[in-house]
Amino acid sequence: MITIKEETITALGEYAKVSIAFTVASRYVAVPVGAAGQGWELIEESIDPPWIKDYDGGEPPNRWLRRVTTNWRLISAFSNGNRVGGAIVVHDSPELHFLEGRNDLAALWDLRVSPACRRQGVGTRLFEYVVGYAKNVGCVELKIETQDVNVNACDFYAKQGCRLVNVIPDAYPDWPDEVEFNWMLKL
Repeated sequence: MITIKEETITALGEYAKVSIAFTVASRYVAVPVGAAGQGWELIEESIDPPWIKDYDGGEPPNRWLRRVTTNWRLISAFSNGNRVGGAIVVHDSPELHFLEGRNDLAALWDLRVSPACRRQGVGTRLFEYVVGYAKNVGCVELKIETQDVNVNACDFYAKQGCRLVNVIPDAYPDWPDEVEFNWMLKL
């Protein structure tokens, strides 16, 4: 049985023990559909050879404590007392440009599920909790960032009802071959 609970942001060290790494075997190419802003079609392309992507290699979660974390919430998933996943949701944080200066926009900063527990509903439970939290603090939209190489995350957010709204090539100087995807969910 999965238990979801909020923890203080100081639990980031334990949170970081849940691996966010995954195998990249394909990527999405985003093709505009219709007039500007109407939407995107995602076309999957294979990558050979596959490689491992680990977001924590660039900036591990415990370094997030250097930021102002007043309106950051750490949500954790446990199974039989063992941490199996987590999410970070942020709102009303003017220093975080991703929130566009809006106090009615929440951001899903991070969502991770232990590799052994993926595709078992843990991510969905965490996402549902994040959505409920964002609504409770008065947010009307939830914003999420993924990359073209994180096909499973893109599929997951689309399944949750999120809409791809921005495709930003060259967003990552350290990863010039990756494309930033921004997703939005109306709450």
